[in-house]
Amino acid sequence: MRSNDPTSGHMNNHTQPLLSVKDFRPHGEVQWCPGCGNYAVLSQLQKLLSELGIPRENIVFISGIGCSSRLPYYINTYGFHTIHGRAPAVATGLKLARPELSIWIVSGDGDALSIGGNHTIHLLRRNVDVTMLLLNNQVYGLTKGQYSPTSRYGQITASSPYGMMEHHCNPLTLALGAGGAFVARTIDRDLKHLSAVLRQAAEHKGASFVEIYQNCIVFNGTAFDEFVRKDVRDENILFVEHGMPLVFGYNRTKGIRLDGLKPYVVSLDNGMYSVNDVVVYDERDATLAFLVAKFSDMPEFPHPVGVLYRERRLCYGEPTDSAGSIRHRRTTQPPTIESLLSSVGSIWKVE
Repeated sequence: MRSNDPTSGHMNNHTQPLLSVKDFRPHGEVQWCPGCGNYAVLSQLQKLLSELGIPRENIVFISGIGCSSRLPYYINTYGFHTIHGRAPAVATGLKLARPELSIWIVSGDGDALSIGGNHTIHLLRRNVDVTMLLLNNQVYGLTKGQYSPTSRYGQITASSPYGMMEHHCNPLTLALGAGGAFVARTIDRDLKHLSAVLRQAAEHKGASFVEIYQNCIVFNGTAFDEFVRKDVRDENILFVEHGMPLVFGYNRTKGIRLDGLKPYVVSLDNGMYSVNDVVVYDERDATLAFLVAKFSDMPEFPHPVGVLYRERRLCYGEPTDSAGSIRHRRTTQPPTIESLLSSVGSIWKVE
């Protein structure tokens, strides 16, 4: 466990710390490559944390291994830089032991979806009350550019000189399939959208999963150009918002319609269709969320960004008196090893 003395700070008349962005900045130098998308994520997190009103001693950032996983060093709260892929497991244990804490997981596409894929799935299905940020640059940046689970078919990397031969992993459909109760995507270079999505994830009660398209300037610098270049981005991004029509394109002249469960793109400027004819998004509809998440795998559709799915349901370890539910029990004194062993039932003594 690492700390930058988060309990320090100015106090007001109500003995509450007056926190600013500066309070969440590290004492040492931030060491990422110039141009790395991690800087944008870090700055927006520092800004958001200064606005949430949570004492720094109640905030913990937990990471695995990778460039993104260095973030706990660069944010002035408590933090834990764990081993490869195990951040969700550590975060689950900490949340059960200290449910009052605001816990954030920061991971990369290799860390969370390769060796850590199993932990990510179970964090989401259990609905542990933490916020997980998956910084997706479609490559292993820290270990010098090998392909990752999200690398695209045919992608040339250090470990795929003739092109990546596997089908990529879609983090959104994985999260939805695992039962994620809050699933979203944003982009590092769209600071306004990034900030809004991070805030919604932080305020959600339950497991919040946010995929962030994050630029690796050294090993995969053009991966997301189509979503950030002003001359093409409107054609390639679909901003998803609850209660709003699914429209995109220059001057919002294209829309999404459904033929049963089959989506298709229509033009809204030829008189045949209008904005009233396209799908109105409902973030409570898991089937619709999965259909839209699949757009990322279909070249004829724009990539969705925004909150795709949101559901409030019982969190792992949350107290409840609902019929049929397991009640959360606490004892005034922790059990002894002897009492735990004797409570099992049949015990064999090996000599």
